[in-house]
Amino acid sequence: MSGILAYTFATIVTLPVFALIVFYFIARAATRNNKKSFHLAIDASTLFFILAVHFIMIIIWETSFLSLILTVLLVIATVMVLTHYKFKEEIHFKRVFKGFWRLNFLLFFFAYFCLLTFGIMKRVFDAFA
Repeated sequence: MSGILAYTFATIVTLPVFALIVFYFIARAATRNNKKSFHLAIDASTLFFILAVHFIMIIIWETSFLSLILTVLLVIATVMVLTHYKFKEEIHFKRVFKGFWRLNFLLFFFAYFCLLTFGIMKRVFDAFA
């Protein structure tokens, strides 16, 4: 049983788009609302996109960039809190965290596909060199 769980987790981390689709259909069955289901799927799969970007970077450059990823997350959070405070003059942590999490989804979703494309091109050129 633990082997099945490990393989499922490994697949979801390796292919976070698969996780996004699975989470969407689960949320769709539970809520019967497309917009809410999509937002729940995005929120649930963000962590998997972050992990996938981390592991792709390890595969491409053979070194861990976890500290850089955590620094980027911290900078984004700081900028969002300060911006929210500047415009609203008080901090609504739930709204700030939701915006932070969804911005991270966009950033790491884009980074995942860019790194995936770069990694494939690098392997192809390395094979011919």
